[in-house]
Amino acid sequence: MVYIVLLNWNGWRDTSECVESCKKLTYPDFRIIIVDNGSTDGSEAILRERFPDMEVVQTGSNLGFAGGNNAGIRRALEHGADYVWLLNNDTVVSPDTLASLVRVAEGDDRIGMVGSKIVYYDNPALLWYAGAVLDPARPQRPAHRGLREHDRGQYDTAGETGYVTGCSLLARRALLEAVGLLDDDFFLYFEDVDWCARARRGGWRLMYAPSSVVRHKESMSAGGAASPALMYYTARNRLYFVRRNFSAKLARALWYDLYEHVLVNIKKRRFSAARSAARGVWDFFRGRTGRYRG
Repeated sequence: MVYIVLLNWNGWRDTSECVESCKKLTYPDFRIIIVDNGSTDGSEAILRERFPDMEVVQTGSNLGFAGGNNAGIRRALEHGADYVWLLNNDTVVSPDTLASLVRVAEGDDRIGMVGSKIVYYDNPALLWYAGAVLDPARPQRPAHRGLREHDRGQYDTAGETGYVTGCSLLARRALLEAVGLLDDDFFLYFEDVDWCARARRGGWRLMYAPSSVVRHKESMSAGGAASPALMYYTARNRLYFVRRNFSAKLARALWYDLYEHVLVNIKKRRFSAARSAARGVWDFFRGRTGRYRG
């Protein structure tokens, strides 16, 4: 039994489109849990009316990607889920997407997480995620493999991956019970990479399943590639991630943040982004976690 967790925050249109695509999944044993993360646009009422046969969980406030998804994971485990599939609400899936994930997961009891091939919603020939690289020598720069490459089948072999993006992540119940859930402190960004690092330390295998395809409306929630919120979370959470998992590389991660997110943004006259990145670094040293307040 697979429980699909869809996290909604002021995005009932995207969530509705995602749910409609999930209804066409060929995998026979799944349920959908919609988690509303304290939306203010009437999402909860609209989604309850549109999908009366689906469970809708209300968190009561915006708990971020980590906290919101954790609410859904906990409910799924209470219902007896064998697997939990975290799926971004701003995606659509192919009918065999879930079946392909489960097929790979069932190949070995030590496979704890499986991720899909993810392409751009408006340009499905362009890759967004085809596995990932996490180099212990440079952990400050985890990277999606194939990002913005044309999909020519060059990443169509299933195999182990550095991490699985939370955009489409199938997690085994046994892993959730052994490793725990996402870390709420991250709120948004790097929580999935951190989760995967913890899973690897626990001896779990992380897999990429290219036959499972997801179309993703990239960067809608963050407001664009250089938004202040994105700069803040990536700068702050990169440092938390490296300190927790690769502490010897913290100085390198700090330099990377200061150069790439502060100095580069200043050079490009993106002063708001630079300030937010600098604040993220400062908040790391102050031990601040959770939501960005602007």
